[in-house]
Formats: sequence, structure tokens, C-alpha cells
Amino acid sequence: MKKTILLEAVDPVKVYGAGNKILDEFRSYFPSLKIVARGNEVILDGSKEDVDNFSAKFDILLAKARSKMNLTAYDVEEIFSAEQEGQIPDGESIIVYTRDGKPIRARNRNQQELVKAYFKDDLIFAVGPAGTGKTYIAIALAVRALKNREIRRIILTRPAVEAGERLGFLPGDLRDKLDPYLQPLYDALEDMIPAKKLQELFDEGVIQIAPLAYMRGRTLDRACVILDEAQNTMLPQLKMFLTRMGCNAKFIVTGDETQVDLPVKDDSGLTKGISLLEGIKGISVIRFTSADIVRHPLVTRIVRAFDKKIENNL
Repeated sequence: MKKTILLEAVDPVKVYGAGNKILDEFRSYFPSLKIVARGNEVILDGSKEDVDNFSAKFDILLAKARSKMNLTAYDVEEIFSAEQEGQIPDGESIIVYTRDGKPIRARNRNQQELVKAYFKDDLIFAVGPAGTGKTYIAIALAVRALKNREIRRIILTRPAVEAGERLGFLPGDLRDKLDPYLQPLYDALEDMIPAKKLQELFDEGVIQIAPLAYMRGRTLDRACVILDEAQNTMLPQLKMFLTRMGCNAKFIVTGDETQVDLPVKDDSGLTKGISLLEGIKGISVIRFTSADIVRHPLVTRIVRAFDKKIENNL
């Protein structure tokens, strides 16, 4: 079957991308379909199923091209990730703006579920593979709440597994010691808050970043508290963290159950903790999959390749 798609009211160069990068990314999903781009025409030759599927997906890409300033490979990845029933490539509501004015939205169904859970429940577990935006969306929600004066503090924590949480051997002050473990959290904050303002918030203790061991003995109220990389906590540590919850607090626990860095992987308390707590009123569990990955499109393929290898070895 042959079909010609005519590009109307949109610049073909914008749709194809520099060096045809966007079109080539699209092509990679249709290895059996012959696709030729000539000016404002895309000529298809292949099975009816492939032609119809390509046309439907390409219409979505054209709609994106007409509404966005630039297209990226992420736009292509989102379109094909949206094949799951009910998944939506772009969330409608803006959580917060980046420091250069770009809106941060939930970009897939599970990110949207995380946003909904935040407004419904006080404890949320968000688990799944790297690159799905779990921590980034959690931090965006915390920044939004701080800007709206819904909370007084943002507290971000991670288990410093590589150093056994004994940080005294590393040079510098506490923040210097923690930087190797907490840099992803800084990166997210720096996306959303101007550098000078962010430093002020650190200096005033409005935003705090600390290793998990420093949470012991504290009561955290009127705060959004995010535990990242929770797969590297043992069950007693997870219990210690969760029991820090004070009045008017939101706790978000993120982790990837397949990336445990503990010496004994079975010591991880994340899966055990979820199994104990799931179903309790006021607690949500959002499970992300490789289809939710919003980093470079290759990340999705890498995760799926590793998952397939693990499944074949079972």
C-alpha cells in the first residue's frame, strides 16, 4: 500500500529535524515501512497496518509541530509511549515554572497520577526505573507548595550508601561531603529556583538537604519531605524516616527496586515497606514503567534491553 502525507501549515524542516533527526527517530519504529521525505511530502510504501499506524502517529507529531517552537526526539518517544491505554503524552496542568520561564508539567499518565496523589494523600511512594521523572516531579510539587506558602520547608534526603553514611572521611563541610550523593537533587532545584534565591533558601534552612541518617530524632511538620533512592534503605531505616512525619507534612518516597546498591540486595526495605503499607488510607503507590521514561529516547531502549535480559535469566 502506498500513501502520501502532505505537510500543510508547518515547516517541513521543523518536522524532519536537523539532518532528518526527528524523521529518522520516527522511522526507527517502522523498520518494514519504506518512508521517503520530499519537500512537504512524506511518501509511504508498505503494509496497510504500518501505513495506517504511521499516519496516525505522524498526525500527532504534526499537531505538536504546529503548537511548539521546536520538536525533539522526546516528542517522538512520548507519542509511542502513549500507546498504552489512556496514557497522555502531555499533561494539561502546569506544576511550576523553571527559572527561565518554561512550564513543568506531568508528561505521562503516571506522572499525572503522582501529581493527583500528592493533592489527595500525605504519603506517596513513586517507584520505577531511572529517567521516569519521579524525583523531578516530586521536587516540582515541593517547590510549588513552598511558593504558594502551603509549607514552610523542603527537606530532601538520600541514603549515602557508597560511604555507608559515614561521611567524616570526605573533605570539606557537610554540604561538600554530600554533594556526590545529592547532586541530582541540586540539579532539579537549580532548574526551578534562581541561583541567588536558592542559596538564600539554603542559608535560611528553608530548603534542607541531608543524608538519611540525619533524619533520626526529628519531627518534620509543615514540610514537603522527599526520600530519594529509597531502594538503598533497609526496612528499619525506612520506618525511622516515615515516623518523622509531623502535622501538615507531605512525604514522597522515590526509588527503583531494580537498582539496589546495598551489599546484600535483599536488605532493601522499599519493596517490603510498600507491601506493608499499600492499601492504608492516606497512602498512595505509583508504579512507573520503562514506558514512562522521559530522558533521552535511548534510555527507554536500554532499560527494556536490561529487563529482557534479566527475565530471560530467571
